[in-house]
Amino acid sequence: MADIATQFGGFAWMILAFVIALSIIVAIHEYGHYIVGRWCGIKADVFSIGFGPILASKVDRHGTRWQVAALPLGGYVKFRGDGNAASVGDDGTVAEMTASERAETMTGASLWRRAATVAAGPIFNFILAIVLYAGLAMILGRGTDTPTVGDPVPLPADMQTLQPGDEIVSVAGFDVTDIADLGALIDQLPSAPTLPYEVERDGNLIEVDAIAPVPARASTVQPRSAAWDIGMRPGDVILTADGEDLHSFADLQAAVAAVGDGTVALTVWRDSGGDGEVLEFALQPRMRDIPLPDGGFETRPLIGITSSLAFEGATERSGPIEAVTFGATQLWTILGRSISTLGYIATGQISTCNMSGPIGIAQTSAVAASHGLASFVGFIALLSAGVGLLNLFPIPVLDGGHLVFHAYEAVRGKPPSDGAVKVLMIFGLSIMGALMIFVLFNDVTCT
Repeated sequence: MADIATQFGGFAWMILAFVIALSIIVAIHEYGHYIVGRWCGIKADVFSIGFGPILASKVDRHGTRWQVAALPLGGYVKFRGDGNAASVGDDGTVAEMTASERAETMTGASLWRRAATVAAGPIFNFILAIVLYAGLAMILGRGTDTPTVGDPVPLPADMQTLQPGDEIVSVAGFDVTDIADLGALIDQLPSAPTLPYEVERDGNLIEVDAIAPVPARASTVQPRSAAWDIGMRPGDVILTADGEDLHSFADLQAAVAAVGDGTVALTVWRDSGGDGEVLEFALQPRMRDIPLPDGGFETRPLIGITSSLAFEGATERSGPIEAVTFGATQLWTILGRSISTLGYIATGQISTCNMSGPIGIAQTSAVAASHGLASFVGFIALLSAGVGLLNLFPIPVLDGGHLVFHAYEAVRGKPPSDGAVKVLMIFGLSIMGALMIFVLFNDVTCT
């Protein structure tokens, strides 16, 4: 009974986190359509978060009914005269309107006003991503380049040597000038229980022995990965693999590479208060496609964890301009990697299991939320960027499809016929339906 309650609680938490993230992203997306449409003189009759029975609603001074519906799986803006929530066709009243009234509808507004209103949804998703990343940089700060030890991460007592405030000068004879050097040394440092460090502490240069700067510790555990499925969790420290001591994350990587898709026995330390607890796991890595710096991919055995330093690096808060620049850079990186990944999937160079559906996204949202507010905000920013990109695809029913219709009108001087639009919309719905079934199948079958 306790296991059932735990599983139900985990499921409820997953759904709640997913609904919150999706509702925020959809609200911003639809608000983009609404506010730009209003700026362009196009009136909105309904702004809805969710579909189905209306739970609450209010009409504002502009005549727009703001409502929350029972099914929080999306939302829409219905502009004046729209035949439906997708702004396709009209409701039969436009023909009876005066010229000034028609100009306030999506069908009667000028081409550039309609195009701007359609494009605003994805653009607002991109803006949300930038704002959230910038906010994190301004409020929580970003890691500094200086190799200064911040708060230590939870580790077994015999691994704690470095102290907050220590500035690392060298490790095992390798000079360290910035924090990135510590990660770059992961494959160059010898495998040993401790390594000699030179650190500046309280103004004095001293030598101390400490563990590798990147230990065999799970900073994050990817949902539905090999490690996650056997019960490993963030913060776990992997002590041994098949009985061999692991002194660094590089040792763990070597052990996983050696076993391939076989099975490896892991001894893991978990922080559970006091001296912690030691757990035993039998883990089978999974072959995954890994992005390379040149944009390509390489198939490797992975267990689904990421590394981190043995301590939290020092941070400093960014100013507004620096923070916005950081947010824009993050957005650009996400969009570039997403497009690259989709290209490789489309050409069959990497597995379609690299695509997640609603189940995978919901699981990731729950994990992000469980790691704290900052992690959840970062996840919302990432998902918002993805939603914005998806909506720009030139598929009828998506914003990108509407923009293609508007581009056709700009070139031909007239919009596509109603019959052609209806056929294309059915085609677009079929594509999206097939895609949804496909990613749901991925969520269930990909391991």
